[in-house]
Amino acid sequence: MKKIKSIGVLMAMALFISCTTEKGPSEEMLATWKKEITDAEAAFAQMAKEEGMNKAFLAFAADDAVLMRGNQLIMKKTGIGEYMKDQNSKGLAWSPEFVDVAKSGDLGYTYGYYTFSYEDQEGNPAEAMGVFHTVWKRQKDGSWKFVWD
Repeated sequence: MKKIKSIGVLMAMALFISCTTEKGPSEEMLATWKKEITDAEAAFAQMAKEEGMNKAFLAFAADDAVLMRGNQLIMKKTGIGEYMKDQNSKGLAWSPEFVDVAKSGDLGYTYGYYTFSYEDQEGNPAEAMGVFHTVWKRQKDGSWKFVWD
């Protein structure tokens, strides 16, 4: 009887351990996903530089994306399009300082510094600098689009 009880306890422990041990993605897979996000961020920045902010933001926004500008939330791709329609500037530049991705491989985020170059009211060159934070979501087609900026 004692032997059967011990075997039962051991089986229960083995079952508990096997159920609670999660095997996540490999380091190589995490690195691949981070590179995909880094590449999406670089393509986004390049498009903004070459074709303007409005085209880039619309091309890389998910349908349910949200922008935060000041204390205002601009909701969904349609709202972003309306907000960005007159922003043809090619003076926005950025590059992430940090990239991470969820173990599920469906969400990631970046942050770093941006520089916005423009002409002031007198026509003199000026710059504004700040920090950006972008949340990326894998789309059904495997591409990455931002859902928060």
